[in-house]
Amino acid sequence: MNGTYTNGHANGHINGYTNGCTNGHIDGEADKYRNPSLQVTEDHRIKLVDAPVEEPGVGEVILHVKCSGICGSDMHLWKSGRIGSLEVKGDCILGHEAAGVVLKCGEGVTNVNPGDRVGIEPQEPCEQCFLCMEGRYNLCDNVKFSGIWPYNGTIQRFKCHPAKWLYKIPDNLTYSEGALLEPLSVILHGINGANIRLGRPALVCGAGPIGLVALAAARASGAHPLVITDINASRLKFAKEFVPHCQTYQMNTKLSAEENAREIRKLYGDDEYSQPPSVMECTGVESSVCTAAYSVRRGGTLMVIGVGRPVMNNIPFMHLSLAEIDLKFINRYRDTWPAAIQCLSGGIVDLNKLVTHKFPLEKAIEAFELNADASQHSIKIHIMDEVDASL
Repeated sequence: MNGTYTNGHANGHINGYTNGCTNGHIDGEADKYRNPSLQVTEDHRIKLVDAPVEEPGVGEVILHVKCSGICGSDMHLWKSGRIGSLEVKGDCILGHEAAGVVLKCGEGVTNVNPGDRVGIEPQEPCEQCFLCMEGRYNLCDNVKFSGIWPYNGTIQRFKCHPAKWLYKIPDNLTYSEGALLEPLSVILHGINGANIRLGRPALVCGAGPIGLVALAAARASGAHPLVITDINASRLKFAKEFVPHCQTYQMNTKLSAEENAREIRKLYGDDEYSQPPSVMECTGVESSVCTAAYSVRRGGTLMVIGVGRPVMNNIPFMHLSLAEIDLKFINRYRDTWPAAIQCLSGGIVDLNKLVTHKFPLEKAIEAFELNADASQHSIKIHIMDEVDASL
C-alpha cells in the first residue's frame, strides 16, 4: 500500500486548523485515497494509507466516520506498541472515539437506516460468555475493540460496524459531540461505582481529558466541594475555567504521596468527616494513585479510572485496609451511550471546550504529532472528515 509516513517525532508544524476549528479545505492529499486511514505499525510508526472498503455483512452497516478523537491509548499504541497485554502485532487503523453517518445497511439491520447520524460504541463483545450473559459485556475476553490490533478503528473514512452498537444522535448534537460520547461513557461507568453524591465532597486526580470529563460529571452530579489535582499548572488553569466552582491543587514533586494528600485534605476542612468520600483517579500514575489513597475519607471509595503501569508495588495496602477504603477499577463501559446522549443533548454537561484542536482526515498525522507535543497544551484533538462521501 502507498501512504504518508512519520517516524513519530513532532516537527512543530501545524496545519488544517484555526483556533480549534477546521478550515474546511480538503487539499490534494485526500484525493489520493478513496478510504484514507491512519494506521499504526508494529515498529512504532504511523502512516496515512488507503484502506479497503468492506461490504457490510449480516447485522452490519457501512459508516462514513465524520469525527474521531485521539485518545491517550492511541498514543500508547503508537509510542509503546502496547497497552498492558494488548500489543500491536501488525498494521492497524487507530481510533475509537467516533461518530458518523450510516451509508449502507447489511441484511437484517432494523435499528438504523442510511442517513442516520450515530454515535459509535467501539466494542463488539462475543455475547456468548458468562460475563456477556450477566450483562457485564465490557469484561468479555473475546471482545473485538475498534483500534486494538487486529481490529481496525475509526480514523478512516468508511468503517464497517455492527449496527447493534450504534446509537442515533439527535439533531442538536454535532458529530464532534457524538465523538465525545465515548470519553463521557468512561466516566459514566466510573462515576456509578465512585459513589458521587449531591452535596458530598469529591476529588478528581488528573486534569487530562478524562479527568476534566470526570470533573464536569461530578459537578453535574452535585458533588461539592470539588477539587482537581495535576502536576501541570496550565491544565489546572484550564480546569478552573472549565468548572469555575472547583478548587485546584498542583502536585508538589518534592513531597511524598502522603504529604501531598495532607495538603489536598486541607482544602476540604480540618476533620475527617469533611474529607472526600469519593475519589476518581484519572491518571493511572502510581504516585497519583498513592496520593489518592491517602486523600480519600476513611470508609470512602477510590475509583481508579486511569490506565497505568502493569504492576504497581507501592500502593499503601495497610492504610487502605485499616480505613476500609474501597479500591475499585473500571474497564471501559457498558450501557452508557443512551445516558451520555441524554447528558449532552439535555445540556447536563457541555464538553465542547475540551476540543482544543480539529484537523481534517488527511492531516491525521499532524494531529497525532501535535498531540504528542506537550508544549502545544492540547486537551482533546478531533479528526474530522467533512467531505461529501458516498459509496
